[in-house]
Amino acid sequence: MSDLPHDDNGRPDPLDPFEEIIEAETDRDPDLAVIEAGSRTLRTQGGAPGADVPARPEDPEVDKALREVEAELATRWGETKLEPSVSRISALMDVLGDPQRSYPSIHITGTNGKTSTARMIECLLGALELRTGRYTSPHVQSITERISLDGSPVSAERFIETYQDIKPYIEMVDAAQEYRLSFFEVLTGMAYAAFADAPVDVAVVEVGMGGSWDATNVIDGDVAVVTPIGLDHTDRLGETTGEIAGEKAGVIKQGATVILAQQPVDAAQVLLKKAVEVDATVAREGLEFGVVARQVAVGGQMLTLRGLGGEYPEVYLPLHGAHQAHNAAVALAAVEAFFGVGAQRAEPLDIDTVRKAFAAVSSPGRLEVVRRSPTVVLDAAHNPAGAEAAAEAVREAFDFTRLIGVVGASGDKNVRGLLEAFEPIFAEIVVTQNSSHRAMDADELAAIAVEVFGDERVQVEPRLPDALEAAITLAEEEGEFAGGGVLVTGSVITVGEARLLLGKG
Repeated sequence: MSDLPHDDNGRPDPLDPFEEIIEAETDRDPDLAVIEAGSRTLRTQGGAPGADVPARPEDPEVDKALREVEAELATRWGETKLEPSVSRISALMDVLGDPQRSYPSIHITGTNGKTSTARMIECLLGALELRTGRYTSPHVQSITERISLDGSPVSAERFIETYQDIKPYIEMVDAAQEYRLSFFEVLTGMAYAAFADAPVDVAVVEVGMGGSWDATNVIDGDVAVVTPIGLDHTDRLGETTGEIAGEKAGVIKQGATVILAQQPVDAAQVLLKKAVEVDATVAREGLEFGVVARQVAVGGQMLTLRGLGGEYPEVYLPLHGAHQAHNAAVALAAVEAFFGVGAQRAEPLDIDTVRKAFAAVSSPGRLEVVRRSPTVVLDAAHNPAGAEAAAEAVREAFDFTRLIGVVGASGDKNVRGLLEAFEPIFAEIVVTQNSSHRAMDADELAAIAVEVFGDERVQVEPRLPDALEAAITLAEEEGEFAGGGVLVTGSVITVGEARLLLGKG
């Protein structure tokens, strides 16, 4: 392990006990507690935080004000408690003067790949000299990540200002509705207001869950994007991919252009039927657009993409995995559709601009390398389909001779399916739990892991810092110049906390 941080006199800086951090944050949303606490429990060989994952504000007054906003938001229904309707968010938009109508938008739904696809779309639009607003969820480390302008998260000051600006209207709607606006509904209102205030040329909006009754669905997306649909949130969206597609089809609006990633047959049928009903134009991956070729490259992959306007060769994407190549094809088609390529105009987008945009794409917490010797990779896979994609990408992009898994999952997920997807690539697994109230108990997770991996391959470390230490120690047994590595996965919350503990933020 690397040296501990030192103070100005060269003495080792004492570690902050993990429990004390959590106890000090008990008045806040448990999902945010450790992520926002700035823990120094484990510092390893991570570099400086990326610009797209902001740290806590340096100004104590700004940090205090942001914490106060977070505390107020934490008193509302969390993102997993839903009353399926858009009545409250519609009421908020009405009293705000419908800010979401002041700019065109690209609306993204699906089960996996939404955030990465949104980031790619945002990069492309920005490279084409449009001012962008991006709304995605959940966040990896800072709540301000959810609302971005021109490719960067809004500043803490702007986040606070936006909340304070619309707070009187939030309270007005709360008083008139049967239920108060939820955490996600308030953030959605903030995003739409911030985009109008900027103002942006186009908004890139990721749904929170589903589509029809999702809070984001008060926009009329000129382009609707549906990333691959799988089985997730089945208790709320449906038991089959076809049923889930029925909910997600709600983002397809009258006369829109629909960009469909490759889908299960029943999901594709539902989506195509909805497109016909609202006279939407459809572009399908594998038919109208897709991935022509891909080769593994240093730090990512080299792609040839077929868009709606022709082929785009030699496009470098600094992300790993076939799934990210497919996300890139979907993102390219979405931006082409936004500009009318293939419909109003025949010529493709400028190839040099496309190459420049994709080369600048980042997606924190998606097969992100945060440490070397041994290599530690973070991936936010939290369902079987995401885990299968991540496992395949690890096989392809990394030459690990022995990979140790650190898994902390949410109790409402298909944990067995997730573990089974990772079983072929993990030599051993360290099961743990994150700080969220939704986290599966480490012992409960271990019981499932033993059934999948066998008792000798499973280690239990309820505290995430201990789990990381244990996994890194196991990986180091391969030797400094061998191929031992660690993959931290199972939940966005787990990945966000690990990212902080490993010095990234």
